[in-house]
Amino acid sequence: MSLFSIYKLYLSPHKEFVKKLKNVLGFVPGNISLYKMAFRHRSVAKVLKNGSRSSNERLEFLGDAILGAVIAELLFKSYPYKEEGFLTEMRSKIVNRANLNQLARKMGFDQLIVFDHKTVNVQSKHHSMLGDAFEALIGAVYLDKGYNFTKNLLLKRIVKPYIDIHTLEITETNFKSRLIEWCQRQGKDISFDVVENDEGESAKLFTVHVIIDNETYGVGRDYNKKNAEKLAAEKACEALAI
Repeated sequence: MSLFSIYKLYLSPHKEFVKKLKNVLGFVPGNISLYKMAFRHRSVAKVLKNGSRSSNERLEFLGDAILGAVIAELLFKSYPYKEEGFLTEMRSKIVNRANLNQLARKMGFDQLIVFDHKTVNVQSKHHSMLGDAFEALIGAVYLDKGYNFTKNLLLKRIVKPYIDIHTLEITETNFKSRLIEWCQRQGKDISFDVVENDEGESAKLFTVHVIIDNETYGVGRDYNKKNAEKLAAEKACEALAI
């Protein structure tokens, strides 16, 4: 261990935070400010001079992309003969918000995240704060250590000990059917509408909006229409806490 890492662990003002991170991740972070940002919920964000907000939302966006890429490669190699639809559904089972919330709680993220306790109920099973922080942390690791390091971290310290891919394979998570059944019970109208893409985007890319009682609850984008509908339905289920 380098002298700088020893300083961070035992002498720096952030030593308690660094120790907790090392217990979770297995390494001493380089740019500590990135990791602190990853655990800063928007409820305690401040507006900076450049107009941006000091929350973990931008890191969450980045981490979502990195996580998706790593899981997609893992599934592609694990199931060499499966169709695209199967791979998309499996990826959704692993990275959906409910699963990430549960994973983040198992890893002790609730002890690290900073939020406004007066306005946010982190114990709510439908709250996405922990899952958001998980993705933000992946974004922080990527910026601090690079893609290959982040990929190895995800596979060895997160996927292998916490995620049973073969159990997920037989787990039913048909968000579209779940959403349609919920709307039927609630007496609500639902439709899956394909909308035009932005100028310059591929005509083969499908963008689907889930419309419930004339209001959009989820948007899915994929080069397969059915997959786009599944992604949109998942986001709608998340929004409605179904």
